[in-house]
Amino acid sequence: MKPAVRCKNLRTKAMFIPALAQNAFAGQDEEPSHSPHCWCTCTLTDVGPDDQPVGVQMCTGSRSCFEE
Repeated sequence: MKPAVRCKNLRTKAMFIPALAQNAFAGQDEEPSHSPHCWCTCTLTDVGPDDQPVGVQMCTGSRSCFEE
């Protein structure tokens, strides 16, 4: 299965831990209940510039604020 393309502005704490960084979002498409807390680097909150919540399944190309 091809991984989803996520916005380049999506962040989670695992991205800043060297041992976990490469797989910070691995498996999150299949297990939404185990999704990490995320934030947007544009707003520095859990809400994106389009006033919608951010998350692994939500920050995709369908959003107006999406950046690849």
